[in-house]
Amino acid sequence: MIKRNLYTNICLLIGTLMIILSSFTLIPQKTEITITGLKSVKGKVIIQVFKDDKGYQDQKPFKNFIFDKKGMANGALQVQLELEPGIYGFTMVDDENGNGHIDKNFIGIPKEGFGFSNFFMEKMKKPLFNEFKTDLKTQSKIIIKVKYM
Repeated sequence: MIKRNLYTNICLLIGTLMIILSSFTLIPQKTEITITGLKSVKGKVIIQVFKDDKGYQDQKPFKNFIFDKKGMANGALQVQLELEPGIYGFTMVDDENGNGHIDKNFIGIPKEGFGFSNFFMEKMKKPLFNEFKTDLKTQSKIIIKVKYM
């Protein structure tokens, strides 16, 4: 009888702890993104958030954010996102004509500005996810430098 009561109490305690722990969800935090090198106040800025390499390669972002360039000063714009702590990669498009995507020329070279979190594209190759991902558990400020081709 004592063993059964002890077993029952342990099971109840474990069940209660699991319920309590599952109620603690990750709370979204403010992430500040500074975009530098913008050429014009025309259009919008599109920021896509990727959680992993597969989403990035398939061009299926976890979240999309669109911002006006009203607050732009000296080619720089600061925006804030709310995301749960975790590892993300951020891409950005200077959508100057406001059509909702990056325009490219006939051979696929972007005609509008673009950028990646904490990464400046110096070569003509698309970066790997690991090259621009960032951990929001340790970093809440991101810098994106715009590249125009």
